Order: sequence, then structure tokens, then C-alpha cells
Amino acid sequence: MSENQNLLAEQRRAMIVDEVRRRGGVRVNELTRKLGVSDMTVRRDLDALARQGVLEKVHGGAVPVMEASTHEPGFEAKSGLELSAKEDIAREAAGLVAPGSAIALSGGTTTYALAQHLLDVPDLTVVTNSVRVADVFHSAQRGGGKAQGAATVVLTGGVRTPSDSLVGPVADQAIGSLHFDVLFLGVHGISLEAGLSTPNLAEAETNRRLVQSARRVVVVADHTKWGTVGLSSFAALEQVDTWVTDAGLPAEVRAEISERVNRLVVTGDTTVEPGAGPDSGAPADI
Repeated sequence: MSENQNLLAEQRRAMIVDEVRRRGGVRVNELTRKLGVSDMTVRRDLDALARQGVLEKVHGGAVPVMEASTHEPGFEAKSGLELSAKEDIAREAAGLVAPGSAIALSGGTTTYALAQHLLDVPDLTVVTNSVRVADVFHSAQRGGGKAQGAATVVLTGGVRTPSDSLVGPVADQAIGSLHFDVLFLGVHGISLEAGLSTPNLAEAETNRRLVQSARRVVVVADHTKWGTVGLSSFAALEQVDTWVTDAGLPAEVRAEISERVNRLVVTGDTTVEPGAGPDSGAPADI
């Protein structure tokens, strides 16, 4: 790779994580050559990524973190990862929301980013089990300014998870009595065998209720979620109408996904995916 001195720290660290995951480990001197930065810069990046829990530093380099299927990172730990991809996904997903819709937003850092793009959509009813998502709308409405859409926000009750979602019987009962035009769903992991999964058993049940209450299900998840499997599955890929992701998803995976979901949207890619159905385009359909 040519000199990359001007890469933002976020971009550089995302490339390091991708390299570690793809190769199963990488050495510092390999990263300095690939990224065109100093040894000290790479070591600082590895320190930061190790603190976030996304890789493990070893002598001379880094390896992936071997996480248990029950490991659940907190909101803050996840919020610093794949920022550019999440922003692109959120912007794309916001274009699927029609004024006057009743939508649901699950917990997660990508749905949190999406909420910020929905502040100007008029007459929305937003149901969420995410404290963070609800705060986006409430803070904007209290401050005036950008909240021209003046959404009606319904925050379910429940027990708070490390990712600041509300789950459990109280949330499940509230969600089960409602009906959404579309659910925007953040996920811990996606795979062919396990479908959509989470390390939190109570969250899995709450997510099942969200899926059951939605007319259409849109997954918003970056490419790093592919191949991750949590303790409990809550939906099959075939239950997903649309997956909005980023260009980091490998081409062979896109082909597999397109056989299972109605529509795969890759941000920045205008190619029509092989599996896209005839009703997969217009926001009004949602």
C-alpha cells in the first residue's frame, strides 16, 4: 500500500482490525509497511484497540480476541468501532423511512446513528427499547433546533443491558401489543447457520418480539458482524427483508446472503444484488 500518513486514526484502526481478523494475527512491522506509518503509531493503535477489547496484543503484534458466546460488550466499547461504516449505513437506512410511519429501533450503536438521521422526518412514531435512541429524540426536541419532525417516541420498560437496551418481560409485553411498519434492527452477530444472534438471553426474546411485531425487518449492521455467533439466535436470515451493510462485506458472502434475504444494500455500491426482489426498492413500500 502507498504512503498513508494522512489516514485518520479511525480509518487506520479499522484497517488493522480487518487485517487481524482476516489473517488471524499480524505483526507490528507488517502494519507499519502496509499503513505507511511509524512503529510508535501502530503500537498506539494496538493499545487503543486492545483497550476496546477488539484484539489482543501479543509480543510483536496482535491477534483476534477469542470471545465467549456469552460476551456482551458495552455501548461505549462498541461505539468507537467502524464509525464511518455505521454512519454510511445509517444514512442509507434513513432513506427507507417514509413520513408518518410507525417504526421500531432496537438497541445498538448503528440504530443510535440512524436515530440522528431521522430527526427531520415528519410525523414519525418511534418505538424503541434503547435508552440511547430515545435520548437522541428527546434531547433534540428539548433543544429545538434540528427536531423538526417532532416524532412521538415510545420507550419500552425493562431491565437495562450492557448495551443500554431494555429487555425482559416488561419490554416483551409492551412490544407484543404493538405493530410497526418497519423494524430497524442492530445485531451482535450474523451467520448462515445461526442467523441473527445475541449473547444476552433476555435480549434475544425481546428481539424476537420486535421481529414478530414488524411488517418489515431491516437489519443495519456493518461487515464485522458477519460470522459472529452469540449464545442465542432470535431470527433466521429468511426473516430479514433488507440488510443494509458496508462495502467491507466480501463478495462471496454477498452472494450467499442474497439467496436468503429479499434485498442486500451495500453502501456506496449501486450494483443490484442477485437476490433483490421486485418490491425491494421504494421507501413507500416500507
